[in-house]
Amino acid sequence: MIGERMKRSARYIFVFVAALMIPLELSAQRSVTAAGTNVLKKGIQLKLDEWHKAGKFPGATLGVVLPDGESFGLAIGYSDREAKTPMKPTDRMPAGSTGKTFAAAMAMQLVKEGKLNLDDKIEKFFGKEPWFARLPNAKEVTVRQLMNHTSGLVRYEFKKEFTDFLTANPYKVWTHEDRLAYLFDEKTPFEAGKGWEYSDTNYIVLGMIIEKLTGKEFYREARRRFIDRFKLTNTIPQEGPVMKGVVQGYAGPNNPFGGKDKMIENGRFIVNPQLEWTGGGWASTGRDLARWAKVMYEGKAFDASLVPQMLEGVPAKLGPNVKYGLGVIIRPTQSGITYGHSGFFPGYMTDMMYFPEQKIAVAVQVNTSAPGTLGGKPLARFLVEICEFVRASEQ
Repeated sequence: MIGERMKRSARYIFVFVAALMIPLELSAQRSVTAAGTNVLKKGIQLKLDEWHKAGKFPGATLGVVLPDGESFGLAIGYSDREAKTPMKPTDRMPAGSTGKTFAAAMAMQLVKEGKLNLDDKIEKFFGKEPWFARLPNAKEVTVRQLMNHTSGLVRYEFKKEFTDFLTANPYKVWTHEDRLAYLFDEKTPFEAGKGWEYSDTNYIVLGMIIEKLTGKEFYREARRRFIDRFKLTNTIPQEGPVMKGVVQGYAGPNNPFGGKDKMIENGRFIVNPQLEWTGGGWASTGRDLARWAKVMYEGKAFDASLVPQMLEGVPAKLGPNVKYGLGVIIRPTQSGITYGHSGFFPGYMTDMMYFPEQKIAVAVQVNTSAPGTLGGKPLARFLVEICEFVRASEQ
């Protein structure tokens, strides 16, 4: 009897000690994981340092999201070249056309909600507008053609008439029709669906459709549906020339958008960033953009069943074998196919990539758009190198 009691007591003690050990083991595992991430971050920082030394760009932020969803941001160089202010991972920069991905994702949500059909013609939404008939290819363009840039609605933002007017009127608040007016009565370079030309105009029209269908202002809806939901706390809309936390950008001496190298003077932009709207329209960080890429291309931003439709690409004039889907650039790389988007705003360049085979997302921003500043290594190539480094570190 005493022997049985001793055996039972021993078993209880063993179970109790084992239970105590479980949190210790989990804590040790977390420590190992944290140590591994720190080593990875140091390795990536070295690569960022090397790239910066080889180039002439003032500074950069980089965001990385690992397969398990862990994310971090890094920075290099200066946010203000003259003041020698160190760049921080939380410093914001205009993300340029990368912002089109928010409009595309919202359009896909509206498809799921039954409010939008990708093959709807835009005449359905604007046919009664007095300006509609003056738009090239007006009666033939579909929503899908807007989203994959096959509409024939060419870009307005690089027309000399536009840049000259912008430089003379830098703080104009742009209406949707103001932007479209630069295309009115123009001859289109190709019939709808029979060519490809990248154009912000397509996404301005898409944004107008989104507002018509939701009855809400686009930025407000984007905050509700994406920014707040996914805690993209360092991503803000470009609603005016003063933007909190946005660092100085350098566009080069021959910048047609305002005519100056430095894009911010006395705390405000030298031209109104509001002009971009759904053609881009967001300031962000490398980390936020990488997190957004992973969310979106893994089917969490809208119904996952629609991701394949977004990724149905058409041949695009953006590089060898590059395709453009519905607000997504589909690029072949040495690390496999990638989904993402690049972006330009005067004084800033951005690129964002998701690698589906590795489930890794990366994004980088630099605070210059001046040519010849990247040391011969474009943003996309740098992102591929970072993905390769992360993959090698995990093996």
